[in-house]
Amino acid sequence: MSNYRIKIQYDGSRYRGWQRQQGEKNTIQGRIEQVLSKQMEFPVTIDGAGRTDAGVHAKEQVANFRLNTEKTTQQLQDALNEYLPEDIRILKVEEAGERFHSRLNVVKKTYVYRIWNADYPNVFERKYMLHDNRPMDVEAMRQAAQ
Repeated sequence: MSNYRIKIQYDGSRYRGWQRQQGEKNTIQGRIEQVLSKQMEFPVTIDGAGRTDAGVHAKEQVANFRLNTEKTTQQLQDALNEYLPEDIRILKVEEAGERFHSRLNVVKKTYVYRIWNADYPNVFERKYMLHDNRPMDVEAMRQAAQ
């Protein structure tokens, strides 16, 4: 059985977070597992490097799953991207070492919080940043970020 590492990009605006939940089908993990399981014709579970809350996005979240298949990594990636909704993309599928686990082998995580500090919201990026027109104490924010 091979171990596969995938890099995922998603806009979490319409999802209930990363993690599969009892009775909730609209999660990122749940959607990927659903497509992968249908393609393989048996249940496949994936493990993510971390969880995101409802409405949170990811540029390169890592996950892994184990599978016996004759399909190449490119065929797996193509099949996933063909049937996943357009707001979830598999950027890469590659074979990983037997002991690799996306959550246990995390090297780093980077979080980005964006604030649009103006009198009016940014129409094009409103889903991806907080609008707050109050004066900002940038030095206090730098110190807090440390």
